Amino acid sequence: MNRHLTESARAEAADVRRFWKGLGLPGLVDVHTHFMPERVLRKVWAYFDALGSLTGGIEWPITYRQEEGERAELLREFGAVAFTAMLYPHKPGMARWLNGWAADFARRTPGCLHTSTLFPEPGAEGLVGEAVAAGARVFKAHVQVGAYDPADPLLDGAWGVLAEAGVPVVIHCGSGPAPGKYTGPGPIARVLARHPRLRLIVAHLGMPEYEDFLDLAERYPQVRLDTTMAFTDFAERMAPFPRRALPRLAGLGDRILLGTDFPNIPYPYLHQLEALERLGLGSAWLRAVCHDNAARLFGLRGDGSGRGDEGGDGSGEGGGGGAVGRRERRGR
Repeated sequence: MNRHLTESARAEAADVRRFWKGLGLPGLVDVHTHFMPERVLRKVWAYFDALGSLTGGIEWPITYRQEEGERAELLREFGAVAFTAMLYPHKPGMARWLNGWAADFARRTPGCLHTSTLFPEPGAEGLVGEAVAAGARVFKAHVQVGAYDPADPLLDGAWGVLAEAGVPVVIHCGSGPAPGKYTGPGPIARVLARHPRLRLIVAHLGMPEYEDFLDLAERYPQVRLDTTMAFTDFAERMAPFPRRALPRLAGLGDRILLGTDFPNIPYPYLHQLEALERLGLGSAWLRAVCHDNAARLFGLRGDGSGRGDEGGDGSGEGGGGGAVGRRERRGR
């Protein structure tokens, strides 16, 4: 344990590690964690503090306000063998700068999957292609914050590049915690109709349109969903998950991935894990969600190392231009 962490952080990390060790896992893979330039992150925190529209006017205290290095170290001490640096632009010209920062962050941060982002602007296809060539393993898109239509023609080529390369995209396209002009299942369904092999990871299980996004996952085999904030006491007060849909969630157990929104959460990290456990879907489901599904998608070994094209489960599931990407290029 890093000696710079507080005693309470050490105790919390011990509790988190007990959780995944009890499942017989080598650690956690968290596909939805936020790291971004400090001045950008501080603005995000200020927005949450001010109870803006994205919070739905609900008090949203940020639990983990430590400095960047301590936050990354805490995630590793939780046992996150791999995590992401979700970041996103809200205007043209911002994506290139954020991608440069994220590439450097991944290089200097053990455990971080090289994360990139995109925005509907001229040259978006080329920018995404550059990021993929530079080793980006996952992208983040935020329809709500960016206030753009994911089916915008300016993004069509970019989605095509990502579908061909097999690089996953974590996308906030649900209407929670507050709806936007282009949130909801309709706009992203139009993207999938054009790019059915696009590896979309729908953030927050598509909150609050859970069942609509389950429909999309059942229709498109490459669509996945992450658990970010879902089932927590905080989220259940705002947008409860319909219990009638739990069998469908169980049926998609190989395509549900752990996400937490660390550090921008108003409760301890462990609560997300316990919220998943109390669903009662079983240890095998929990093991898949908390580690195995994402490890297969990104071609990770137990220690979080490995590249997406190193084989995954043997079915070409690795992101980042692996076997599926090669088959897709041949088939286009």
